[in-house]
Amino acid sequence: MVSRSISDLIRSQFVRDLPLVIFGCAIAALATDMFLIPHGLAAGGVTGIATIINELAARQGINLPVGIQTIVMNAAIMLLVVRSGGALYAIQTATGFVFFGIFCDLFAPFVVPLAHTELLVPALWGGIILGLGLGLSFRCGVSTGGSDTVAQIIARKFSLPLGSTVMVIDCLICAASAPVFSVDNALAAALSMVVTGLVLDRVVDGGNSQRAAFIISERYEAIAHDILHGLERGVTRIQARGEWTGEERPMLFVILDKREIQMLKAVVAEHDKNAIMVISDVNEALGEGFGELGQGV
Repeated sequence: MVSRSISDLIRSQFVRDLPLVIFGCAIAALATDMFLIPHGLAAGGVTGIATIINELAARQGINLPVGIQTIVMNAAIMLLVVRSGGALYAIQTATGFVFFGIFCDLFAPFVVPLAHTELLVPALWGGIILGLGLGLSFRCGVSTGGSDTVAQIIARKFSLPLGSTVMVIDCLICAASAPVFSVDNALAAALSMVVTGLVLDRVVDGGNSQRAAFIISERYEAIAHDILHGLERGVTRIQARGEWTGEERPMLFVILDKREIQMLKAVVAEHDKNAIMVISDVNEALGEGFGELGQGV
């Protein structure tokens, strides 16, 4: 009964997010048709491979649309995912790459490529708009497949870091485009790939700027008082024990805006210059004082 209700919840959420997924895929396809393909920018992923093949085929008088290529290649890749047991992930990813591929070929005859002699402008704008479109889809749990899917399979099989695996695959695709287009094109494609990743992360994270701080100090009571009444931030006391000394001492945990970090450092330094403070990024903070639980994407 519980598993069925969770499954129903996932399906309803997927259907509710479908318009945003379609919109994101359309934006990503528009960026690909307007900025990347016309300028020979194979910015990683299956789309990058399709761009290279499209150019090689065009030189032989053959038309191999990028969109249909991405659908076929991603479908072949998805067979590996289904076999590994990721059926739900396969459905979500298939939705992404099918819509992206359709829009890519649908827009191609009507989109006017950016007329610019330098590669920097199309690389930057292509990366920004592509990252925006992909980010909207990713926020709904839908990706467009490609190197991310391949990297997940490789990383799982050989116990490699996923992020590094994705980067290596995409860099190899960019490098492979150099003999087909030029070294300048390959470098511009790599730049576009980096920009896409940065924008995608910002869209997926929702622009959150929270930081989490862990503070260990003998003056924890005074520090907690100033955080509560000075910074007006909630603080949680966690009981901790030093393994070397065996001494038990409370550790303070607080979530705050990145602009308040310097003030927090000043508060801690004022009471205990020997305090230990660890600060880390927070992808998302929900609950009282932050985003509302159950809020939309």
